[in-house]
Amino acid sequence: MSTAQTLDDRSRPDAPFSGLSSEQVAERIAAGAVNRSEDSTGRSTWDIVRSNVFTRINAIFAVLAAIVVSTGYFIDAAFGLLIIANSVVGIIQEIRAKQTLDRLAIVGQAKPRVRRDGATVELAPEDLVRDDVIELGPGDQVMVDGEVLTAAGLELDESLLTGESDALPKTPGAEVLSGSFVSAGTGLYRATKVGPEAYAAKLSAEASKFTLVNSELRNGINKILKVITWLLIPAGLLSIYNQLSGHQPLSDALRGMVAALVPMVPEGLVLMTTIAFAVGVIRLGRRQCLVNELPAIEGLARVDVVCADKTGTLTENAMRLGSLELPGNDDDGAVHGADGAARQLAASALAALAASDPRPNASMEAIGEAYPKAPSWTVADTLPFASSRKYSGAVFSSTDSPEANGAWLLGAPDVLLDAAEAAGVADLDPWREETDRFGSTGLRVLLLARAGELDAATLQAPAALVVLEQKIREEAPATLEYFAGQNVEVKVISGDNADSVGAVARSLHLPGAERTVDARTLPADPEALADEVARGTVFGRVTPDQKRAMVGALKTKGHTVAMTGDGVNDVLALKDADIGVAMGAGSPATRAVAQIVLLDNSFATLPHVVAEGRRVIGNIERVATLFLTKTVYSVLLAILVGLPGLIGLDQVPYPFLPRHVTIVGWFTIGLPAFVLSLAPNHDRAQPGFASRVLRRALPAGVVVGIASFVSYLLVRGDSVPQEQSSTAALLTLMTIALWVLAIVARPYTWWKVLLLVAMIGGTVTMFLLPVAQTVLQLQFGSASQLWTAFGCAAAGIVLVEIAWILGNRKSRAVS
Repeated sequence: MSTAQTLDDRSRPDAPFSGLSSEQVAERIAAGAVNRSEDSTGRSTWDIVRSNVFTRINAIFAVLAAIVVSTGYFIDAAFGLLIIANSVVGIIQEIRAKQTLDRLAIVGQAKPRVRRDGATVELAPEDLVRDDVIELGPGDQVMVDGEVLTAAGLELDESLLTGESDALPKTPGAEVLSGSFVSAGTGLYRATKVGPEAYAAKLSAEASKFTLVNSELRNGINKILKVITWLLIPAGLLSIYNQLSGHQPLSDALRGMVAALVPMVPEGLVLMTTIAFAVGVIRLGRRQCLVNELPAIEGLARVDVVCADKTGTLTENAMRLGSLELPGNDDDGAVHGADGAARQLAASALAALAASDPRPNASMEAIGEAYPKAPSWTVADTLPFASSRKYSGAVFSSTDSPEANGAWLLGAPDVLLDAAEAAGVADLDPWREETDRFGSTGLRVLLLARAGELDAATLQAPAALVVLEQKIREEAPATLEYFAGQNVEVKVISGDNADSVGAVARSLHLPGAERTVDARTLPADPEALADEVARGTVFGRVTPDQKRAMVGALKTKGHTVAMTGDGVNDVLALKDADIGVAMGAGSPATRAVAQIVLLDNSFATLPHVVAEGRRVIGNIERVATLFLTKTVYSVLLAILVGLPGLIGLDQVPYPFLPRHVTIVGWFTIGLPAFVLSLAPNHDRAQPGFASRVLRRALPAGVVVGIASFVSYLLVRGDSVPQEQSSTAALLTLMTIALWVLAIVARPYTWWKVLLLVAMIGGTVTMFLLPVAQTVLQLQFGSASQLWTAFGCAAAGIVLVEIAWILGNRKSRAVS
């Protein structure tokens, strides 16, 4: 409860708390009592360089390159240059992503209002010091621990810390914890614990971390790498034994060993994943979209339901007062434009209510703009607006206007009229009819009422209907049309009147908007609630707890849910949704819990965010198929080459040199994978990433490995030079590998066709150019050898196509 005050000093009931002086702030900074935090992205430039250069894979390749260099065949160590190039690209892209995150984090950073030298200033959280006096208002996040100094209906939500959803009232002397947020009321508190001492210091540090953890995609890749590791160990040992125990010269044996080991490692898979995410951050950053958690980009690729708040999402936040209605004051049920004592009193009460609110919401701001001159009434008590009760109020007293004395309430008509009916107030039908009439046109309607106390249960009589106009966002229709075309269901979940929300949704031609649901009629049983939410599209009068429950209900139905919101009433639902999307102009609490913040406050940005998520995960799946196909056929070739020696037959030299492996990697995997990982992709991602990739890569790799080995054996003989048999095997391998690339690139577009032509052209040039033949030690034999190589390739292509078709059918059956 606030102390009595006039409206002239209403904004400073706590004027004695003028805050620290500049000298006192300097003393605390010198003593280290400042709220310093770590680098906002959690990674320094050195961390990025180290993570891209000093890796286990790079260490293995460095050792193998050194072995090849020791033989004097420097060209066979060219694969080492590819690793350097990959590392450089990875470093550049991650640093660019870090810079984007840092810049956007500063723009989207919540800045608390702090009293310094008797004035209120906005400061970055890291500039707070111990004993700072900090203002609190609806939607503000508590940045540091402290003690309440003043409170006017102050209620804090600590659910992000404790899981308890009920808002807790705070009075002077009460403790506030960092990480909680204001659900209602205003107040001041003094910072007592800052920096690492604060209760939830780590929460704010998590806001912009550049991380790939807890990602289904990342977990799938790790699962794949684990399978590969078990294959690599026996195949690698067999290859080493086979090459070093034969009768080849040591230099040839070492090169054969390296050529067998290098392609077994999918060295670019993790790198391409990192680059794809980093480029996603950069692209979204250009659209003023801050990604607080990288897995959110991936999660958006799987979203099939978007829950959107009406205000601030479908409609603009700004409102203007349309009219002031007094139903029943004349024959047609409303007074339109007439002056009278009742209308004048209602207008004065509205002006007084707007002036008494130190942190007005959008509705109260519109009222304050319409009635800027407040009467000289004394504010005896206030009740701040809370989403849970749907109304606010104040108690006024005036010697000049005795009719103003008493409690005035302002809020949702249906809530207050139901309370009035319960209190025995008569003649409410005209008020309900007018409320429904305006609400059905999409207008927001508030009820001004007289009450005995600041409690709807004591309501005495309605005084006026306040009609507010909201403008539908220009981009909303196109955005909803996009989601409909992508088979993404949009559900409007709003705290406003159900008829008003439904009217807005119908004007946007939202499918299912003809049926609106008043959330007060929804069942409490989780299963029944899930069924109702699945059936409905537009929901009004939804409380914050209900929003959270509805998101959870959709998740129990197997949906991947994105929640958009900007108000403090959206925080719980944003936190529980698979992907929380906040508006940049929204409350600090919503921006803190959301994985993605739309700094341009545009709903139209969301399709671009979804498209970016689909691009990332869809293309990584393509790229993973290429890399794992190479790993599978490399492991299989090592086993097939090594088996004869184990069973007592003549040992077979490995068919390829390291330089051959490098060329195969360039034209069939490395270069095309980089291009494909950045290409557009509009398909919604499905679960089962790892199994789907393995289902495609394993048979393709087996076919490539067996076909190449068969081609090698059929051409190889005592009178056939090793270069000829290696060339035949390489022809077979490159032909099938390019076909696998062509399959992965489907469906074709002009640039994909151009990519394929370029890779095929490079391959043909490599085989036909005399200089390339000399450098790569290629030698063509007889026509029969060529027919053998291409015949094996043709058979392999047919088998790969069959395996791919069967794999796709299996994937569709599973999904």
